[in-house]
Amino acid sequence: MAQLVIQSLAVLSWRIVTSLCLISLCLVVPKPSADAKLREVTLLFTNDFESAFDPIPAFWREDIDYIGGAAEIATLVDNIREKEELVFLFDSGDIFTGVLSKLTEGAVPMEMMITMGYDAMAIGNHEFEYGWESFAEQKHRLPFPVLGANMFYVESGLRYAQPYTIVERDGFRIGVIGIMGQDASTAIIPSHIAGVDVRDPIPIVQEWVDKLRPEVDLILALTHQGNTAPMQTDDEAHPEIQRGIEADYNMAGQVTGIDVLFGGHADAGTEQAIVHPETGTLIMQTYGQGTRLGQLKLTVDIEAKKVLSHRGVLLPVISDELEPHPIIVEKLAYYRAQFPELQETVFYALERFSRAYNQESDLGNLYADILKDVTDAQIAFVNAGALRKDLPQGDVPLAVLMDSFPFQDEMVILEMTGTQIEKVLEQSLTLERGMLQVSGLKVYYDRRQPSGKRVYTIEVGRDPLESKKIYRVATIEILAQGGDLFSTFSESKRLSEKGSQPMFSDTLQRYLATKQVVGIPVRGRLLQIEPR
Repeated sequence: MAQLVIQSLAVLSWRIVTSLCLISLCLVVPKPSADAKLREVTLLFTNDFESAFDPIPAFWREDIDYIGGAAEIATLVDNIREKEELVFLFDSGDIFTGVLSKLTEGAVPMEMMITMGYDAMAIGNHEFEYGWESFAEQKHRLPFPVLGANMFYVESGLRYAQPYTIVERDGFRIGVIGIMGQDASTAIIPSHIAGVDVRDPIPIVQEWVDKLRPEVDLILALTHQGNTAPMQTDDEAHPEIQRGIEADYNMAGQVTGIDVLFGGHADAGTEQAIVHPETGTLIMQTYGQGTRLGQLKLTVDIEAKKVLSHRGVLLPVISDELEPHPIIVEKLAYYRAQFPELQETVFYALERFSRAYNQESDLGNLYADILKDVTDAQIAFVNAGALRKDLPQGDVPLAVLMDSFPFQDEMVILEMTGTQIEKVLEQSLTLERGMLQVSGLKVYYDRRQPSGKRVYTIEVGRDPLESKKIYRVATIEILAQGGDLFSTFSESKRLSEKGSQPMFSDTLQRYLATKQVVGIPVRGRLLQIEPR
């Protein structure tokens, strides 16, 4: 009897517990909604950050004093993550450049990205600044996928990088494909990428889109392609030098199934998402250098695998309004402490030395003059794209000087005919890779004329350039190897053996240190003819 009572009580207890559990479930589990198939997703993105670790004066804007900075953009990302339920963070390449990146072979910018918690990145041309062999190893430092679907080893034909990844968060899945454009692969010293074959990305991207589409809720392409960006701090304020998004637009039209495309390389800031009229692909890109954080908010129908609505903006990184991220600050301090010499003053600048991409600039004139002087050349050329940071008025520390020309280019001495010199100047005047900065020349040109016929007259010193005469010309390694599309340099006779000349960055340091005080060089070297 007692046993029966115990069994009855046990059954009753089980029923009570079961009933309570069911009541609890009814209270906790919401009733299925008609909109349960809809997901609100926030995609954040950067491109062409290029080791822009510190805020810079926003001299081209009236509403902001300082803009950008790694610690500040990290805080902005964290603030958005706190407000939004489902957030992803991506990058479209070119995280390397600058002296701290150079001294650590890219470790410092990678450490910034680790702290910020990126989900994936595409490979940019500047990831090859320290050679393709170096990046083959360094990319494994990152805990997130580093993507290059159209990149293969030249010798073996095997993949150089992971082609795609699937990122999943809270049940939402994004298929991500990364590529570097073939044009971008020419914007680096050719020998630094010689072991990597960069193939036509269009068919490769279509192949991976078709494979991933059934398995994910959204397809994202991270691209680093198109025309090389204008290396000018205030490029967003100068529409005349800005690059377009033609390469990304063409890919969006030729590849079916891409929902979102975040681009890089051109720094073609899109203040809102561009919608391709045929495929519906959403295209965005920032101005680069960490001055803006891209944000694209989506409403996605996960059953139909379709974006129902979107809102894209480029958020200015207003440095004064953002508390610097403490871990980023700590990491930067740690690495800078390893190289205390970077904070030592090299010289005093009487004025600000600014860059310009589509005309001569004070910084370009200064560096071309130094190159000509130390090599005892008649003429010197520096490509505008090699100039990466303006020099401020006042004391110029080594870190700032090295960031203005952060590349591993040795000086090169060539013999060039007058015809070859005119040819490189004509190439320069297309502005495909910016205007060559010169010393020893005065060039009159007319950009209203057809490409190839824009040079009017050229003077070497006080004499006219002679087409058959041979001139002693100084330049840097990227141009000597025909990089930045200036193939004529590589067809010239090289007088200095490879490895026989010092690095140009080291030469700048020594030369300017001996001067102590430096003023603006003589202007008026590249002159547009005015209409009569």
